[in-house]
Amino acid sequence: MLRRFCILAFTTSCGGDQITSTPAASIPEFEQRLDELRASSYIPAITAVISKGQEIVWVKAYGFADLAAQGPARDTTVYHLASLTKPFAATVLLQLVEEGKVSLDDPVSMYGITLASPAGTVIRVRHLLSHTSEGVPGTTYAYNGERFGLLDAVIAQGAGKSLAAALQERILTRIALRRTAPNPQSPFFAESGLDKAMFEANMARGYTYSGGESRLTAYPTYFGAAAGLTASALDIASFSMAMDRDALLQPATKALAYTPTVSPSGETFPYGLGWFSTTYKGVRIIWHYGLWIANSSLIVKVPDRGLTFVVLANSDALSSAYPLGQGKLETSPWARLFLDTFVTGSLALPASL
Repeated sequence: MLRRFCILAFTTSCGGDQITSTPAASIPEFEQRLDELRASSYIPAITAVISKGQEIVWVKAYGFADLAAQGPARDTTVYHLASLTKPFAATVLLQLVEEGKVSLDDPVSMYGITLASPAGTVIRVRHLLSHTSEGVPGTTYAYNGERFGLLDAVIAQGAGKSLAAALQERILTRIALRRTAPNPQSPFFAESGLDKAMFEANMARGYTYSGGESRLTAYPTYFGAAAGLTASALDIASFSMAMDRDALLQPATKALAYTPTVSPSGETFPYGLGWFSTTYKGVRIIWHYGLWIANSSLIVKVPDRGLTFVVLANSDALSSAYPLGQGKLETSPWARLFLDTFVTGSLALPASL
């Protein structure tokens, strides 16, 4: 169901091309408008976090992680991330590139991946990583989670172990993300070493809004490079801060990941290597979203300000109404509220919690 909302200070044109919003005038107003967005989107629960520099400066949970039990969402609640898994997988792959175990220019056929392409062309690792593998490789952008998921084979061969094992070793253990793990319904959860029952007890249950009610919905069971990681919003912010302090990638590699892909004809695409890279009112924004059955997510990074905004939800409605896969972050009222308030606006954030 496509949802368009006009709430308080948000207005959109019929086509969604002319979108305006006004910044919140205070932290309480920002919090109220987030909750109104949640309610009008029929999302049972969200948890949102803002980090600045290397500090969490604001965190808030809204609604119910479990409607039947009236269990409230918390700052530590774990959600499914859907495609917000991609920046994690891309980071592991780029670590392998730094180590010389994988090259971005390797033909994907080296890793047992068979994809058709026009005669005389070669699909390379960088094409899967940047969503430019369709048609003549490198010439067009088409967001494609299934093709991104093929990078599992590249990571497994380069690391000599599964994506889940490499992720655990290279990111989750390294920066102590204790509320992040592969989908508990997949066999890869075992790589986390966590107690499954305890982990699932802290997870938000998934819901789909239909027929005037939010209905309990089973989550997908998949885990791979394209989707299936689960985490708390605080852990996602910790991952973002680790990226900011170059704890996971060398500065040059990170810069490459954050640089928009450019076609041979000079066309700039909205995606780098595992991250969207666009501008909002002249400010460079690095971001990603997730969207799947009963879950959705959003991370918005402003590198020049050291700011990160994370929102995780237990329904699809955080992302489903907006063409985010096309790189149009400005269509998301969640992103606009944050950016217009704290980035292009002048409201100051707390120094710390």
